[in-house]
Amino acid sequence: MGMLNDAVGWVNGIVWGPLMLFFILGVGLFLTIGLKLLTIRRIPFGFSLLWKGRIPGDAEGQISPFNALMTSLSATIGTGNIAGVATAVALGGPGAIFWMWVTALVGMATKYAEAVCAVRFRETDESGNFVGGPMYYIQNGMGENWRWLALTFAFFAMIAGFGIGNMVQSQEVSAAMEEAFGVNRGLTGIVLAILAAAVLLGGIKRISTVAGKLVPSMAVLYVLAAFSVVLINIEMVPNAFGLIFTYAFTPHAVTGGAVWAAIRFGVARGVFSNEAGLGSAPIAHAAAQTKGPVSQGLVDMLGTFIDTIIACTFTGVAILCTIGWETAGQKGAALTAFAFESALPGSGAKIIAISIAVFAFTTILGWSYYSERAAQYAFGSKIIMPFRLVWCSMVFVGAVIAGWDQIVAGAEFVWLLSDTLNAMMAIPNLIALAALSPIVFKLTQEFFETRGKSEKNPF
Repeated sequence: MGMLNDAVGWVNGIVWGPLMLFFILGVGLFLTIGLKLLTIRRIPFGFSLLWKGRIPGDAEGQISPFNALMTSLSATIGTGNIAGVATAVALGGPGAIFWMWVTALVGMATKYAEAVCAVRFRETDESGNFVGGPMYYIQNGMGENWRWLALTFAFFAMIAGFGIGNMVQSQEVSAAMEEAFGVNRGLTGIVLAILAAAVLLGGIKRISTVAGKLVPSMAVLYVLAAFSVVLINIEMVPNAFGLIFTYAFTPHAVTGGAVWAAIRFGVARGVFSNEAGLGSAPIAHAAAQTKGPVSQGLVDMLGTFIDTIIACTFTGVAILCTIGWETAGQKGAALTAFAFESALPGSGAKIIAISIAVFAFTTILGWSYYSERAAQYAFGSKIIMPFRLVWCSMVFVGAVIAGWDQIVAGAEFVWLLSDTLNAMMAIPNLIALAALSPIVFKLTQEFFETRGKSEKNPF
């Protein structure tokens, strides 16, 4: 089955080539400029809206604006922050972190536009649930003639979820639990599958409730742990940032002397982590109780800021502050665990294992909703229960797949496949965002022209 690995690798090299990276960064930059840097200037305002949106209002929707963000964050704050950053550094060098930042800064505008379009063009299904996302804003915003593009997105989102939001997550959990605590991979897979099934049966309301409690608390604890690692190695911090900025534009030995590796892996892992441009987050934000699309867009853009600018930065700096990270012979979560263990002997690796377990579990929940909604769009509501059964089964498969090296190249294959499917999702979504950008600009202008009233009751 080595041919399968080679085939996926060949496709990955195409979809993550220069044209794709230009497309992702180009659309994000175009939206950032078109919004007059609003997504950077209005970060404090976004946080104020997030705080006000903690309590459900009387607007249409199923979940509070706060829980909508927590649901989308549950799908983004995961192995991308722990394993993805480490992989980017291992394969692209320290400069990859700089390109993760660039992806995040322009990605905030992409995320904003996604949520604006999701709320503007959302629908209700036969059960009265709010449904939305790229497949709906492509069809309702661009017209029926573009339904083929909506179906294309739905297909890749449905399949991609099994990689980025399912097998990658359970695989990293099982590996971390085995390494730190000696827990059998199969047992980890069974427990994860059972817990996931228990939550998924409750739909978006139960998913958002669990995410609303787990994500903020675990994110704070993880950042505090990473801050402790950085603080212990405080004398290395200037050198760490020097490496980031130096090797963003000059070759690093770890990448074989190619600056392109820093750009490619920085952007690819940045998108894997914050999902800006993929079109996944707006599926959750379409269910938010909000009176207008712009206020939810301002909340949604914070997900990219929190995920990459805060969480990923702490991970990257913690790794670069560790003496010997280049010669550790590790990548992925193992490299992050190495950095934490070096600073916090006896507990660092365990902190990473627990963090991965919680983050990955919430990611599995968030992505189950994304992929389920994509499947529902393509095949109707009858697909929901069969889909959930298959989803939970694949959680177990992902946990043990690293032991199947004779079939596929274990963890390397799953990461490669996930990266490839991410790009295939992003293409139709980015086309739609570019086409619908005049609507996004118009709604934004109208919102801030009446900001006095909006700020009193933005949701």
